Amino acid sequence: MGYGDTIPDQTVLNELTTIVEEVRTILRPRFSFVITDLKLQEEKGILGTDSPSTVFHIGKIISRQLKGSEAYALFVCTAGMEFENYQQQLKQENDMVRMFIADALGSVIAEKCADQMEITLQASIDKLGWKHTNRFSPGYCGWLVSEQQKLFPLISRLSPSFSHEIVSLTESSLMIPIKSVSGIIGLGKQVRHLDYTCGLCDLQQCYKRSKRVNRAP
Repeated sequence: MGYGDTIPDQTVLNELTTIVEEVRTILRPRFSFVITDLKLQEEKGILGTDSPSTVFHIGKIISRQLKGSEAYALFVCTAGMEFENYQQQLKQENDMVRMFIADALGSVIAEKCADQMEITLQASIDKLGWKHTNRFSPGYCGWLVSEQQKLFPLISRLSPSFSHEIVSLTESSLMIPIKSVSGIIGLGKQVRHLDYTCGLCDLQQCYKRSKRVNRAP
């Protein structure tokens, strides 16, 4: 929540505890993934499938991380509509502190849901002797968020059990519930799961990148 290594005051901690307990009673996080063959053109930063014809312009950063993949997992994870409704309730109450805490909590829930998805995914490919890469989402590392509009229909076609009632897209490619994660993971015997570092990213406007430059002698 922006405190870094500093512990928040007791008032904030008490509010956080209250919100966690409220959320615990209604929370229903969900995830879905489908494994498919796609064709990677690393030099062009393109990932595509012939049937149905879909081309993702994932960029060279993600392409490098997916190199060596024998298949790919397309995934969607969400904190759930129950949590989305909870946030909307706080918004109607106009309680800015609780809204702020719930927003941070929702991000953690969505990411932890994605972590659990990776565990389940790995269990499903262990028998093949495969490993998996990091997960990569539209909106990061040069992959445009608008390509969500290609990702969701492809998941639906490949996995009829996937329901847009769980996670849907607006025309601007915003996921509803907002606290959701989608993307792609590479699978295979030669792929690696690496720690996320700024070395993977070429975003020059990043405030952390500026910070590093300012610290340089």
